[in-house]
Amino acid sequence: MPIAISREARLAVPSAPEGGASATASAGGAVAAPDGEPSPFQRLLRGIGREVERGESTVRRAIQAGGAMGAPELLALQAGVYRYSESVDLAAKLVDRASSGVKTVVQGQS
Repeated sequence: MPIAISREARLAVPSAPEGGASATASAGGAVAAPDGEPSPFQRLLRGIGREVERGESTVRRAIQAGGAMGAPELLALQAGVYRYSESVDLAAKLVDRASSGVKTVVQGQS
């Protein structure tokens, strides 16, 4: 079973909106830009989520294929698992930084 590597754009950290426009909270609790577009952070999280889902799908396909993979498929699997691990690592770093930020804000209010 061939495992294809996506040639889509890699995760990119979106830049902040120009003009210093403030973000507004939507009904779902997510922060959105004033023009109704998702915030840069929200776009980043969605991109990481898509990468993690893609990595999990790649691993599932490899498990289903069993040992019936040649060298090209194994190289594609290696690249896919690497991208998956990088996405999980980035998500862990974002959670760590966000929790540190919340801790700092809470300590500042005391």
